[in-house]
Amino acid sequence: MSQSYFIGVDVGTTSTKAIVFSETGEMKGIGNRGYPITVPQVGWAEQDPEEIFSEMILAMRTAIKQAEVPKTAIGAIGFSGAMHSLIAIDADEQPLTPAIIWADNRSVEQTKRLKQEQIGHEIYLRTGTPIHTMSPLTKLLWMQEQEREILQKAAKFISIKEYIFLKLFDRLIVDYSIASATGLFNLKQCQWDEKVLDLVGIGADRLGELVPTTYVLRGMKQEYAETIGIDPETPIVVGASDGVLANLGVGAISPQQIAITIGTSGAVRAVVPEPMTDKQGRTFCYALTEDHWVIGGPSNNGGIVLRWLRDEFCQAEVMQATQKDLDPYEVMIKEAADVSLGADGLICLPFLSGERAPYWNAEARGIFFGVGLHHRRSHFIRAVLEGILFSVYSINLALQDLVGKAEAIHASGGFARSNIWLQMTADVFGYEVRVPEVFEGSGFGAAVLAMHATGHLAQLEDVHGLIKIDDRYQPNLSHTQRYQRMFQIYDRLYRDNVQDFAFLNQLCPPEGCGL
Repeated sequence: MSQSYFIGVDVGTTSTKAIVFSETGEMKGIGNRGYPITVPQVGWAEQDPEEIFSEMILAMRTAIKQAEVPKTAIGAIGFSGAMHSLIAIDADEQPLTPAIIWADNRSVEQTKRLKQEQIGHEIYLRTGTPIHTMSPLTKLLWMQEQEREILQKAAKFISIKEYIFLKLFDRLIVDYSIASATGLFNLKQCQWDEKVLDLVGIGADRLGELVPTTYVLRGMKQEYAETIGIDPETPIVVGASDGVLANLGVGAISPQQIAITIGTSGAVRAVVPEPMTDKQGRTFCYALTEDHWVIGGPSNNGGIVLRWLRDEFCQAEVMQATQKDLDPYEVMIKEAADVSLGADGLICLPFLSGERAPYWNAEARGIFFGVGLHHRRSHFIRAVLEGILFSVYSINLALQDLVGKAEAIHASGGFARSNIWLQMTADVFGYEVRVPEVFEGSGFGAAVLAMHATGHLAQLEDVHGLIKIDDRYQPNLSHTQRYQRMFQIYDRLYRDNVQDFAFLNQLCPPEGCGL
């Protein structure tokens, strides 16, 4: 029997990665194409949907060519997509707006008002999407007040993933997973929430057709199939969002197995068998399949904080890395490893981009606390690494309240390439950290879901047979106890400064000091 190959296409925020996998989970080829984020005004974040589509096509073509897979051997292609994007299109299915992405903060005033009203919390409990500027719900409220003409002219409001399927198949469909991250989708009913739609002033007819994440499309337009290098009748599985597929891709598909992803941003997630929200509104709940729901929280501040430190303060490390042909982050993290646990009393609150879970406070700002004359640059690097881990640990505590303690962490993202940072993670959490051989969790998750949807994988739990664990890191429990005490200071520092964060943002907003 000839082997089949499965392709995961991960349409992310800054790039699309298309990855070819064998039916046993081995990576055979990869294509990676990037695209920019534009910032037309302070606080805005947009992308060109046509550029994303074009680069996605090229990424798929590159992966298939590299893997040297014949058309007849491709079993299915699954899609992963970034959450929370919003595009208004007209009656001719042409974009009226760019893709307004999750990082866009134009709806901050609408979000504040909705959070202050009881209806905001009720919407969260029904939809599982925290009230935040990231969500299409608050973007539509902004449009209602600031771009009324576009709101009225738009025939449909769609995500970037829907735009891709519209181009490929002339179908306007949205999977339950992407829909569940809009703030417009009722988790229990698996339908658009009528009360929320009334609030934003649109009907369900102006949103995409809802389909399960395992929904299969065939009959891709000939021109695109030829460019990609596939048969037009190749099964295309609609797939899910990148966050929930990252859990599937690293094998964390039970409440006792949490997935931690730290790349530019960060996230902590677990899988539960039915929709679950948090009375305190700290976590999200997004669909994977009808029997698998992902709960957790995202952090704004992952590797982006380390990059800021590199660019602004670590030119010596950058120069050293250049001379030795090393990654600057490798040099920085190695320096941090020479500093004792706790950075000799230096604590970092890494909220350089505000913060999402568990605080959901766009006004939060960064703090270095405990600075002394004995602190060197290496201490600040260590404090940033620990601060990022404290940030994701605080999300884990919210999850722990809902589903109990985890047994292990499954790591993915850029931080999973650093032995030092992974051991620090085990020490902070007090759990074993497992690192899968395949780092690209969302892409692999999309391929696995495609296997399942087309009958090549009986149940999602069988993913464990495809995942090879490269490394395991055991916690040093004496270190864990010390980190617990430091985290108490970290958490208290945040809570003690909430009002000052708000005042500082009024006094000196991010676009420039008002004095």
